[in-house]
Amino acid sequence: MYEQFVNRSDELEVLRKAYGSGRKELIIIYGRRRVGKTTLVRKSVERMKHVYFFAEETLEEENLRAFRALVAKALNNPLITKAELSWEELFELLDGTGVVIIIDEFPNLIKANRGIISKFQKIWDNAKDLKLVLTGSSISIMETHILGYKSPLYGRRTLSINLRPLNFFHLHEFFPEKNWEELVRIYGITDGIPSYIKEVQFRLNAGETLEEVFQPNKPLFDEAEFLLRSELREPARYFAILKAIAFGKTKFGEIVSFTGLPNSTVSQYLNNLQTLHIVEEKHPVGEPERKRNARYYLSDNYYNFWFRFIYPNRSQLLEFGYIEGFEDEYNRYLGFVFEKIAEQFLKWLNKSGKLPFRFTEIGKWWCKTEEIDLVALNRGEKKALLVEVKWRDLSTREARGILRDLERKSEVTGLEKWERSYALIAKNIEEKELLKDEGWLVWDLRDFEEIL
Repeated sequence: MYEQFVNRSDELEVLRKAYGSGRKELIIIYGRRRVGKTTLVRKSVERMKHVYFFAEETLEEENLRAFRALVAKALNNPLITKAELSWEELFELLDGTGVVIIIDEFPNLIKANRGIISKFQKIWDNAKDLKLVLTGSSISIMETHILGYKSPLYGRRTLSINLRPLNFFHLHEFFPEKNWEELVRIYGITDGIPSYIKEVQFRLNAGETLEEVFQPNKPLFDEAEFLLRSELREPARYFAILKAIAFGKTKFGEIVSFTGLPNSTVSQYLNNLQTLHIVEEKHPVGEPERKRNARYYLSDNYYNFWFRFIYPNRSQLLEFGYIEGFEDEYNRYLGFVFEKIAEQFLKWLNKSGKLPFRFTEIGKWWCKTEEIDLVALNRGEKKALLVEVKWRDLSTREARGILRDLERKSEVTGLEKWERSYALIAKNIEEKELLKDEGWLVWDLRDFEEIL
């Protein structure tokens, strides 16, 4: 059956180039669950000799037995299945055959036997022409036990890919019939996680509404809880912190107040969540990174949506199948989502050379009571682009007022001696051309068509 495969062209190109190189290759691919690692690696070896092995959470001997069977099939030698060959002996047989070996979810082998990394070090060091791909969803294990400097495999990788979610604009390939406003609503739940996008695609094609896709007994209802409980030892306290962040409590003190947990506990748990790439610590763009100006955000929209809407409303969903007042609250929440989309849009404009200058960094800016949604900087040229993002329809008068207030806020950013440009991105802006003639940069959803 045809499986929709969107984007990942850069990753496919570098993988296939590595498979065809004249040297041995140790390729590491990691990223959060459901981001598409398995689909990517299987696509990359289409029409190539390969062994694809998914490591189960079981005893090492069970995994070894299953791997033997796959090697026997790949080498067309049934005797391999019957022989009690070790990992080292199996890879010795594969070395130089041109077979690409993929071990999916390699951390499961590590959980069964920490010493297996040393075995793979020996395998790699003794190999002459091996093409080996190791993937993993447990980012902490991949970064510490495989990529980390204390790992026996440290310094041996020839290629590593930290697979990220798809860009917002790739949703159009899944939903060509949807308008941009509908795509923003979908992105607010799925982020760019292919598995979640396909789940929503299936539900909508079956005639369900967006609110129905996360009802009880459907995958998106408890997916976040399943994933997090597999990573966290004390989920209740972690969940309290994640809920606080999802409800906009992004400062350390706000999280402490919301959860009632001690400062030391919140600090330690936030560090753990950052290690797992579930939470991101951010600082005002252009400012030194200090703890006192840090803010914390969930790493993707699905986690944020789940802790904002599903987790606190599970009883209501289980009993009645809906969340009271969902539509209004979700529309307010989309303001945060739209900021993320606006940043991606600006990066595309930047890459395309369609801005007054090429920026080299971008992010939120805040200081005390003042905040700017996005500030893009080029330090070398001392040029700045200051941007407000609004998830609503704006009249010309409203848009002009927002832009003039943005000018005012720019005076406290420390960029007074820089060349500054001012921009507004909104759902819809009345008389955009008039505002452009006045020297402002303005975009709305209609401009997204340009990317296609």
